[in-house]
Amino acid sequence: MIQDTIAAISTPLGEGGIAIIRVSGEEAVAAVDGVFFGKSKLSEVPTHTVHYGFIKDPSTMERIDEVLVTVMRAPRSFTMEDVVEVSCHGGFISVKKVLDLLLEHNVRLAEPGEFTKRAFLNGRIDLSQAEAVIDLIRAKSDRAYSIAMKQSEGSLSKKIKGLRHDLVELMAHIEVNIDYPEHDVEEMTNAFIKDKCSSAMEHIEELLRTAQQGKILREGIVTAIVGKPNVGKSSLLNTLAQDNRAIVTDIPGTTRDVIEEYVNVNGIPLKLLDTAGIRETSDIVEQIGVEKSRSALADADLILLVFNGAEPLQEDELALIEQLKEKQTIVIVNKLDLPQKIELDVLEQHFSPERVVRMSLLEQQGIVDLEKAIASIFFSGQVESSDLTYVSNVRHISLLKKAKGSLEEAYSATEAFVPIDMVQIDIRNAWEFLGEIIGDSVGDSLIDQIFSQFCLGK
Repeated sequence: MIQDTIAAISTPLGEGGIAIIRVSGEEAVAAVDGVFFGKSKLSEVPTHTVHYGFIKDPSTMERIDEVLVTVMRAPRSFTMEDVVEVSCHGGFISVKKVLDLLLEHNVRLAEPGEFTKRAFLNGRIDLSQAEAVIDLIRAKSDRAYSIAMKQSEGSLSKKIKGLRHDLVELMAHIEVNIDYPEHDVEEMTNAFIKDKCSSAMEHIEELLRTAQQGKILREGIVTAIVGKPNVGKSSLLNTLAQDNRAIVTDIPGTTRDVIEEYVNVNGIPLKLLDTAGIRETSDIVEQIGVEKSRSALADADLILLVFNGAEPLQEDELALIEQLKEKQTIVIVNKLDLPQKIELDVLEQHFSPERVVRMSLLEQQGIVDLEKAIASIFFSGQVESSDLTYVSNVRHISLLKKAKGSLEEAYSATEAFVPIDMVQIDIRNAWEFLGEIIGDSVGDSLIDQIFSQFCLGK
């Protein structure tokens, strides 16, 4: 049982209307009571009530801030411990002074993610729900937020627990047959094992089917915008971001570095990389930008290759086409508002027609066609139903694949009439892999690693 009491600032640092300091543990109420001066002692107030007063330094009675204090007693709190939240004025000095006072009253500074870690250790949430909290914080689209919210509510946990329950029943059946072999009919037992393994594999496969979409919606598609200078790359970034994020001029070579921006295209999060125009140049600074552009090409999940439709293809553009024809590429023929001179037939020899999008960024034409092209690559034309339980966490995907592999081995061993006590080892391995997803069979080091990714105060 965790005994010490922790505190941290739970809102972003900086100027703001309100800042919240969260305190959790056995001494939470007493610690805040020691510096809070209001109409009532916090030790005497009912749970889930809010109280107005002042934070004062008890040694000097100097008034530090005017606050509202919320008291939530165990177990009806996020951590299932006594929790007190102090809402004070936002700003660097006021919040720091209040926190420093609390740290003098049997309270230590919380580690990153420690509040959520305590919620997990105290049994309020399982590990997959805890990981969903960080996904909620980092969500970059409505769909990603919806996926994280469903997981935080236990949608994935319920499916995993159901699968583990079925495997426990299967292992219990095998144990009975091992202990009482005289009552065993081997063919019936093998048929039962294969049936249960097949059912579990189907459920896991259903979860894995959403993995690619879930991972994309969670992390976004790393998208590099490439092409020669002055073909409209920065205009495309600004159009998708709906902001003048990049400088746009008629002077070639304006973009000298890789500019990053997250955008939402038809519910799909894209991490856009606006790169320097790829060309031969004697400018040392521009050369560095071109090298960064080539590096971004290697790391990108999707490439938006931009051409000026009002000009014929140049030699260096033909080299780019040859380089990128095997990668996930959408060709954008920009400047549709001008007389067209580009050789479309050359582009369509290397890229399928649905991957060639004609646009006029000046007149905002072709945006919808680009959205459709992106969806067709990563989502077979559309995003799956929001009713599905998406698997988006790389750790979860890996463990599901391992569990499925163990079940496949159990199925094959059963077909080969391997002794059932040996088959049971594979089934138990699958059960344990699934348990790692929700935290039922996971080591302390992994738990510490997962929660270290959280922000302070969460």
